[in-house]
Amino acid sequence: MSSIGTGYDLSVTTFSPDGRVFQIEYAAKAVDNSGTVIGVKCKDGIVMGVEKLIASKMMLPGSNRRIHSVHRHSGMAVAGLAADGRQIVARAKSEATNYESVYGEPIPVKELAGRVASYVHLCTLYWWLRPFGCGVILGGYDRDGPQLYVVEPSGISYRYFAAAIGKGKQAAKTEIEKLKLSEMTCREGVIEVAKIIYKVHDEAKDKAFELEMSWVCDESKQQHQKVPDDLLEEAKVAARAALEEMDAD
Repeated sequence: MSSIGTGYDLSVTTFSPDGRVFQIEYAAKAVDNSGTVIGVKCKDGIVMGVEKLIASKMMLPGSNRRIHSVHRHSGMAVAGLAADGRQIVARAKSEATNYESVYGEPIPVKELAGRVASYVHLCTLYWWLRPFGCGVILGGYDRDGPQLYVVEPSGISYRYFAAAIGKGKQAAKTEIEKLKLSEMTCREGVIEVAKIIYKVHDEAKDKAFELEMSWVCDESKQQHQKVPDDLLEEAKVAARAALEEMDAD
């Protein structure tokens, strides 16, 4: 009975007899149904890429962005429900601003990840709230260098060398593990992330997608910025070429 959630999934404050909270598992499922989001830590910074599925051909390119700047030196990529993601981004911006006004320096990435995770976790503690139906990858640059964190709907955060969440996370992780990230620059990382996103996108099942990418690295003066258009276009061309080459084999 408890394995399918019957009676135990009506509230986020109810544990099943085997110690599971089904509402949180359902929220994680919302993330798994979303477009793939990838973050990698290269030797000189962080690169984040998003497979943003396009709901309608009438939608203007660049709308409903899934990568957001949280602070000058950090950014966030969202998988799952975009509206829930905006709430987390707004909270992260608020935390970053408050920290700087109190301490007079930019918020460390570890501290920001901890505060965001605490906020997400808060929504799993009260029956009148529901968990956030999104996961976020947080990348930033501080005095300890580039750092990458993932915050899950349960409110837990992990630090990674590279991470993938969303629909194609397993295939993406397999591809990421083949890369030598410690020897790779962010310029090379942008092309590799684009290749992986194009590879894990399922043409048969999914709608068309828009590739969103950002970085925070030495080349961007340790500021979180969109990847320059010329490099993004170069990455798309390389990704399509790699895909065609794979199909030809």
